[in-house]
Amino acid sequence: MPTRPPRLATAATAATAATCLGSGVALCLSLPPFGFWPLAALGLVGVDRLIADQPVGTRFRRGWLVAMGCFVPSLIWMTALTAPGYLIACATYAGMLGAGVAAAPPGRGRWMALAGTWTLAELLRWTWPFGGVPLASLTIGQVASPLAPVLRVGGSLLLLLVTVLVGQALAAAVRAQWRPAAALAGAALLVVVGSMAAPSGRATGTAEVALVQGGGAQGTRKSDAGVIEVFERHVEATALVKPPIDVVVWPEDVIDTDEDFADDPWADVVGALARGLDSPMIVGTVEGAGPDAFRNAAVLVDASGAVIQRYDKVHRVPFGEYVPLRSLLEPLAGDALPDRDALIGELPGYLDVPGRVGRVAVPVSWEIFFPDRTREGVQAGAGLVLNPTNGSSFTGTIVQTQQVASSRMRAIETGRWVAQVSPTGFTAVIDDQGQVVVRSAVSEQRVIQQTVEVRDGLTIYTRLGNLPGVLAALVLIVAGWAVERRSVAGQPRSRWPGPRRRGRSGWHVRSLDPSEVDRRRDLDPVEERPVVGDQQQRAVE
Repeated sequence: MPTRPPRLATAATAATAATCLGSGVALCLSLPPFGFWPLAALGLVGVDRLIADQPVGTRFRRGWLVAMGCFVPSLIWMTALTAPGYLIACATYAGMLGAGVAAAPPGRGRWMALAGTWTLAELLRWTWPFGGVPLASLTIGQVASPLAPVLRVGGSLLLLLVTVLVGQALAAAVRAQWRPAAALAGAALLVVVGSMAAPSGRATGTAEVALVQGGGAQGTRKSDAGVIEVFERHVEATALVKPPIDVVVWPEDVIDTDEDFADDPWADVVGALARGLDSPMIVGTVEGAGPDAFRNAAVLVDASGAVIQRYDKVHRVPFGEYVPLRSLLEPLAGDALPDRDALIGELPGYLDVPGRVGRVAVPVSWEIFFPDRTREGVQAGAGLVLNPTNGSSFTGTIVQTQQVASSRMRAIETGRWVAQVSPTGFTAVIDDQGQVVVRSAVSEQRVIQQTVEVRDGLTIYTRLGNLPGVLAALVLIVAGWAVERRSVAGQPRSRWPGPRRRGRSGWHVRSLDPSEVDRRRDLDPVEERPVVGDQQQRAVE
């Protein structure tokens, strides 16, 4: 019986692996800082070709390899926190996405179901383990695409689903399956057009906001000298603020104290600045809470210099602000781990700024990647979103550019302007449509002083959260498997099976390549032959 020569088998395996990695790299390049968002569709077409008519194990392995091609470069920033954790995270998250790919059927039903299984697999990655990591998701790149209005209806989850749906429509079109391609594209278009007409809130006034970026090099680590230098840079930059101003905002963690900020001498310095500007200030503080813990907060100081309110960060960065499973890891990692853990905040995510600004949502740094923190503040009546952040410990701009993209997503989801401020960049102002109004450069000292809208009204996403995305994913999975079962049940048996080969479960028939079917048909053209369906188009070793 014919068998594939070892050299050909090795070459085919290498070609398949290269296609998997190439598809993953295309997905990676669709994300910031690269931002070539159309490449997401190209990568998804590659995924479709890789999993078509393949058994579940093959679908998982190829999906895992595609995900590694995306995650290894796009999550490289994790090495600043923990190099071993970075490798474990990439492999684990790739396993989640591989399972999502494997859960879709191998035949025609995959064009519907994959959008649902991919979406639910990513939802798991965004929330688990250790609170999840929503970075390196296709949605972060697609906020720059025409699909972005979907965010105000179903948030990032529904945007992800529609993105995969568009990719599958293109994959069906590549296979000249025009009816399913048109149906999938039509469904995606309907969601996008409907989202464009969905409520997005309304402006109730304006406010003048000053965002203070002290400047400095990227990739810096905390030291006693550095803490003082960062504080002094922001004091110096605040002198560039031009009154009258409604609120001045400093970045996350530019004030580092061993005790409560209100009892520290630096509070007097900030109070004097607030009095001199006759303006409230929101400053990012890290305060000692004993030998093993600290608090990360956004603290509101009024125009008289008094501390009047604070919000303590809830979503902590794993291995950056706390160490999961510390008792197990400390004997192995030792001094490589942070010596203190951040305490989880217990207050709702907003501050009430006196004057025209009013209530603001304040997702701190990492929390902007998690839509629930911003949504909580807007549900409570916030008319503006402020995101004090600090990415100075990361080299490059992967985290910083993806954070700006996430701020754009939160703006569209909630119908609010978002002001993001960082000590070394990027500092930016984003309108309620997700457009970047102004953005600083990395490392420069700068004050962005901008008139922003204060808004009210709730979007569908603010009201319902991820519910539309979850329901749509489940519907597509059920519908896809229903199509698959009907397709298999109606599949005629070919009278020209391919050569038999021995598998783990015994001898079985391998489907023929379409060119071989045509050749055999030409040998006996008298009798009509059954049409080979999508599931019999190719058999990949």
